[in-house]
Amino acid sequence: MVDPGIRSIEVERLRGESERASERDDVAVEEPLEIRIAGETLAITMRTPGHDRELVLGFLVAEGVIASMADVLGVTHCGRVGAEARGNTIDVTLVAGVKPPIDPETGLFTRRGTLTTSACGVCGRRSIDDLIERIEPLASTGHRIARSIVAAAVRGLRSRQPIFGQTGGCHAASIVDFRGQVVATYEDVGRHNAVDKAVGSRVQAGELPCSDNLLVVSGRSSFEIVQKAFSAGIPVVASVSAPSSLAIDLAHRANITLAGFVRDEAMTVYTSPERIVS
Repeated sequence: MVDPGIRSIEVERLRGESERASERDDVAVEEPLEIRIAGETLAITMRTPGHDRELVLGFLVAEGVIASMADVLGVTHCGRVGAEARGNTIDVTLVAGVKPPIDPETGLFTRRGTLTTSACGVCGRRSIDDLIERIEPLASTGHRIARSIVAAAVRGLRSRQPIFGQTGGCHAASIVDFRGQVVATYEDVGRHNAVDKAVGSRVQAGELPCSDNLLVVSGRSSFEIVQKAFSAGIPVVASVSAPSSLAIDLAHRANITLAGFVRDEAMTVYTSPERIVS
């Protein structure tokens, strides 16, 4: 079966000073996905095809449009059968009474969960304030997670990335429970999309909030990654690289444990370190 997330293309390899050879190479696919609600465009994201329904459900949770599958009547690809655009457009039908965010001045859909730029510090603070107003900070009570479980979850992420293994061009996100069991893993050219796919799978399974789970991401932890974890009720986020300053600010306000530079048993814990025990 052909993976829709991988495409084979012809390349020319240059080796040494003069050696050249034409070969085939696999690359990660990047295509637009238009997300519609009742036929009206809410957002367009560049993503790796596959698990589009999960991506859309996770995105809608992060944006505060839905809280569970109980808010959704249908999630379907739309357009003419066989048309190229059909695979890149999804229309969502919401239950009566569930309303998407509308800008009162323009009457258009507005995104209220994520930033459109990383350059505006004031906008970033406002986004955090809006999130905290919409979602209660996570409780400090609850289970703790062993440092060895966090380390193993991050270390094992690489083995759960078949598209990356074949192309070297995909990010990944895993949701892992506090016992170390992998609940879901998804890949995408966009790290935030991989998180949406993982969260969306939990929406479909009726398992939100993910209160005894860890989110593991490849690369760094940005504001958007922490925001998506917060919306899903995930109390611990860990990555192989560094978090951004705004991600740390949000994690602090949301009472999320944020760990970076997780290598072997070593890690840097930026917020709420009490959840991780030795």
